Amino acid sequence: MTKAYKIPESVLVVVYTTVLDVLLIRRADTGDVPFWQSVTGSKDFLDEPPLLTAQREVLEETGIQCGPGSALAGHLQDWHMENTYAIYPRWLHRYAPGITHNTERVFGLRLPVRLPVTLSPREHTQYVWLPYWEAAEQCFSASNAQAILRVAEMAP
Repeated sequence: MTKAYKIPESVLVVVYTTVLDVLLIRRADTGDVPFWQSVTGSKDFLDEPPLLTAQREVLEETGIQCGPGSALAGHLQDWHMENTYAIYPRWLHRYAPGITHNTERVFGLRLPVRLPVTLSPREHTQYVWLPYWEAAEQCFSASNAQAILRVAEMAP
């Protein structure tokens, strides 16, 4: 049986409210180390559009529907930013041999208010809403923190 490797192209979705509170979720696969992050996930197939990846990941990781036909359709915005970074050594085994970097496309999902979140316990153990500057301080990823700090300028 051939191992299915992750595609080294992903999305990062900063979920935030009109008053600039940001949703952070804690990864389940980091043991006692609290790895807080925004919604993130890899493409399921090479030609999957990043917008579709972002809609799917938001739904899978938070239970929030923002795809076509949902009340939040149109609230998910492509920020036209990409980050390329070295994949953390602890997760390299998920990628094909020789793959060392990932490119992520950054999106923002602006909500009218904080919404209840339904986590996938396989992926995340907790969530919290924080003012954007506090959320940026809690992120383990520098690129995620930088994206969070941009909510003030990206918000209409």
